[in-house]
Amino acid sequence: MNALQPSPMLRNALLIDGLLSGFTGLLLVLAAGWLGAFLELPRLLLLVAGSALLPFAAMLVWLANRAEISRQAIWAVIAVNALWVIDSLLVLVIGWVSPNLFGHAFVIAQALAVALLAELQWFGLKQSQASAV
Repeated sequence: MNALQPSPMLRNALLIDGLLSGFTGLLLVLAAGWLGAFLELPRLLLLVAGSALLPFAAMLVWLANRAEISRQAIWAVIAVNALWVIDSLLVLVIGWVSPNLFGHAFVIAQALAVALLAELQWFGLKQSQASAV
C-alpha cells in the first residue's frame, strides 16, 4: 500500500522538522553575513543551505497536516535528511570549509539534530498504518 495514516509520532516528527528547518533556513538567509564571519563558514554556503531549507520546511509542515501521506514521500524526507547529515559531515572531513570551533560545533550539532529527526520519522513510519483502499 502506498498511502498511510501517519502515526502521531510521524506527524510530530515531520512538524518539528518543518519548524526547525524553517527557523534554521530563515536564520541562515537573514544572518548569513554575521554567521559566516562568526563561524568562519562561507556566506554563500549559508545562503544556499538556508534557501534550500525554506521550501523543504514548507513541504514538511504541509505533510504533517495531511490526513494521508504517501509512503514514498516519507522515505524521500528520510533520505533527504540522511543526505543532509552525510553532506554536513563530509564538508568538515574533506576540508571543503575551515570553520572555527564554533563553526565545527554548529555543523555537527545541526547534523545530529537532523539525524535524530530522521530516526524519529523512521520510527513514526513504522508505527503508521496503511490506509484502507
